[in-house]
Amino acid sequence: MTENWMEDPAVAHIDKAKLNFLQSLVFESQSLKKEQVMPFLMAIAKRGMDNHISFTSDEVETITATIRRYSTPEELDKIDKLMKLRKK
Repeated sequence: MTENWMEDPAVAHIDKAKLNFLQSLVFESQSLKKEQVMPFLMAIAKRGMDNHISFTSDEVETITATIRRYSTPEELDKIDKLMKLRKK
């Protein structure tokens, strides 16, 4: 995935700090193994809370839809898995 998704008009209304936070997490998570995903997600949640970063449901949906347009098939698979975890 390229950083171009952050310049997409669909996410223009979302705070750049939030988008940068997500972009850094994408790069950090690229080499994770399956058993590392849950601890990583928990660490992300804590980091977001520590930095006072939270997302509304609408922001999550908009960001996810936008990122999907810029993703490879492998990345789409990861996104789908993460979204399933989110809904549990």
